[in-house]
Amino acid sequence: MRSMRAYELMIIFDADVEDAGVQDALKRLGQLVEAGSGSVAKTDMWGRRRFAYEINHKFEGIYVVLEIITEARSLEDVERSLRLADEVVRHKLMRLPDSEAARRGLIEAPAPADAG
Repeated sequence: MRSMRAYELMIIFDADVEDAGVQDALKRLGQLVEAGSGSVAKTDMWGRRRFAYEINHKFEGIYVVLEIITEARSLEDVERSLRLADEVVRHKLMRLPDSEAARRGLIEAPAPADAG
């Protein structure tokens, strides 16, 4: 049986990238996730935000948060793609705890543990 997990992926794109470029990058990412038998449950565009400190001589970027449901080993290609993409300033991938993923409706709620 495959163990599907919920992940949250935050991506900061270079502010110089056009909206069409961001959409194209997100489309390619979605295809990589689906190729690994997963799915992108939600895409939340935060828009342009100012950085707390200068990164690569830039002061702002375009923030996007994705909620992904997949197996852990299928995210290796996604991470590699993000590391190599010139338009990506930073990214962070986190596995959501099962209780939080269930609260968000991404996975089924875990069965309660028997007390004895």
